[in-house]
Amino acid sequence: MAKKETSKSNYGAKDIQVLEGLDPVRKRPGMYIGSTGVDGIHHLIWEVVDNGIDEAMAGYATIVEVVLHKDDKVTVIDDGRGIPVEKHPQTKKSTLETVLTTLHAGGKFGGGGYKVSGGLHGVGVSVVNALSDWMKVEVLRDGKLYSQEYSKGKAKGAVKSVSTQEKGSGTRVSFHADPEIFDVDIEYNWKTIIERLKQQAYLTKGVHLKATNEKTGESLEFHYEGGVRAYVEEINANKTPLFAPPFYVDKEKQGVQVEIALQYTEEFNEVLRAFANNILNAEGGTHVIGFRAALTRTLNNYAKKVGIIKNGNEALTGDDVREGLTAIISVKLANPQFEGQTKAKLGNTEVRTAVESVFGDYFANYLEEHPSEARRIIQKTLLAAKARLAARAARDTVIRKGALEGMTLPGKLADCSSKKAEHCEVYIVEGDSAGGSAKSGRDREFQAILPLRGKILNVEKARLDKMLSNNEVKSLIIALGTGIGEQFDIEKIRYHRVIIMTDADVDGAHIRTLLLTFFYRYMPEIIHKGYLYIAQPPLYQLKKGKDVRWVYSDEEKDRAIEEMLAMKEEKKTKAEAKKEAVEISEEELSETPEEEVQADNKLKGINIQRYKGLGEMNANQLWETTMDPKNRILHQVAIEDAIQADEVFATLMGDDVAPRKKFIHDNAKAVKNLDI
Repeated sequence: MAKKETSKSNYGAKDIQVLEGLDPVRKRPGMYIGSTGVDGIHHLIWEVVDNGIDEAMAGYATIVEVVLHKDDKVTVIDDGRGIPVEKHPQTKKSTLETVLTTLHAGGKFGGGGYKVSGGLHGVGVSVVNALSDWMKVEVLRDGKLYSQEYSKGKAKGAVKSVSTQEKGSGTRVSFHADPEIFDVDIEYNWKTIIERLKQQAYLTKGVHLKATNEKTGESLEFHYEGGVRAYVEEINANKTPLFAPPFYVDKEKQGVQVEIALQYTEEFNEVLRAFANNILNAEGGTHVIGFRAALTRTLNNYAKKVGIIKNGNEALTGDDVREGLTAIISVKLANPQFEGQTKAKLGNTEVRTAVESVFGDYFANYLEEHPSEARRIIQKTLLAAKARLAARAARDTVIRKGALEGMTLPGKLADCSSKKAEHCEVYIVEGDSAGGSAKSGRDREFQAILPLRGKILNVEKARLDKMLSNNEVKSLIIALGTGIGEQFDIEKIRYHRVIIMTDADVDGAHIRTLLLTFFYRYMPEIIHKGYLYIAQPPLYQLKKGKDVRWVYSDEEKDRAIEEMLAMKEEKKTKAEAKKEAVEISEEELSETPEEEVQADNKLKGINIQRYKGLGEMNANQLWETTMDPKNRILHQVAIEDAIQADEVFATLMGDDVAPRKKFIHDNAKAVKNLDI
């Protein structure tokens, strides 16, 4: 390598920084908890809860409780063995202090502490300590109660024996997340916490998971003896199952505990969740590979055995046998190999063999012993196979059409000139009128416009073959360039911002929901990659002379009016201006809201225009308010909980009316601005 001439550098040993103790965690928190946003704040709770769950899986704890305090502190309690407090032979400190202040110190690396645990890396509770400006740990064991406090990863004094002659055992961890670390306010989502605890209760049969919110006075407890079978039943509560109860097996094989439950429904989509040692593996892993291989093989073997599939006929594929499937896979093993601290994917090769063997054997027996249920499953998969073949032909037609037309749609898609997907965005716009304004007002360099006529097909009620016969859906698929179904490829997407832009009324909300259903069901990778957005056009334009303001909510409108009035009456107090503004006789006010606004506007001298449709704006206004990157408001679509999202889409967009009616009844009071 050629030597580069530079000025003399003082770079030396003093420039090499050695981070000790828990300093690496505070320096790079994202490496340990994923992010310093909302998810990271909740990750602190999960790390402590997982320790209690590990005690329960080991057979020592029956209760794990989470308490949210009014001062945003959190307490997690379990009745397990309690963290040891005696002096550790290596560190010469209390074992409690060693565990709380040292990375990779715990009972999960061998030594007989745990046979099975979710905390593989031994960094959980010490990371929580490092990222908290206050922590207190209380341990009950051997008839004594011990206590120690910490701040930002460092002990504040030695372990103290608080009292003696105490009964029972367990650990109480209380902490307050350090606001210096996190990018958001320290505020926990109650719904997120109870959903997580409920999930853990399903995965740990017999354990009681409790949650208490001191701010609201709410308290809940979850306890399921049915394990993951009860989990599947809950997921399918608003769906029509092909058989009941779900198939279930719980058996140990080669040191791996395999627990699986599955049930088919009349839906078209698969819901599958996999766990290893109660840790969700969002990206699957060897247990999922083993399960899917056994499922496809077992159903093909059974169909051939009973003569439903004859020699020479095309075998069922993995996609065929997964249509309408709801399955939960839970494995427990001594030495799990995860990818990264977030444990998104399981890598143990022996798990694939164990799952494939246990599930394959027991599911084959189930089909033999339940012939009517087996026939319903096979008929469902055969319909899926026919639809797959029809969809392949329809998809090929869509692809050929796109290729012949150069991936453009004359009269519909107004493409951008840039070909770099990371710089490009496409607005999916409701109607030709809004589409015309958007085309005129856009920046042609990087903004494409795709107007859709009317409402697209509700894909929740249709298979892929029927969906591909819908012209609006075909236009959307060709415009995005990813393909669909078996040939979907996220790397071929032509825009890294796919923006849904609809009117601020009931029809606009319906179209937006239909589009979200389409993306969630058939192109979820676009959501996972963070490419899908919803545009927020303004609700009002406020105008007084040369002062023109666009506002996006009723609250913002009220604040803007107050500011505009205050500017008008600089010599008067705001209270005087407001009093003068509302001096109007009852006779002048009409009973209708629109007339009230008109009377209000006339008196105040502020013109207020409510925009229901995008087509009501001219091109310049649409650009200024909704399309200009400097001013616009975009909401990125995310899937925080896939199963919960699946349940909502199935409830609101599916065929079953009763669950949808109940959902509307339960949430009706929370609706705002449904239509004005």
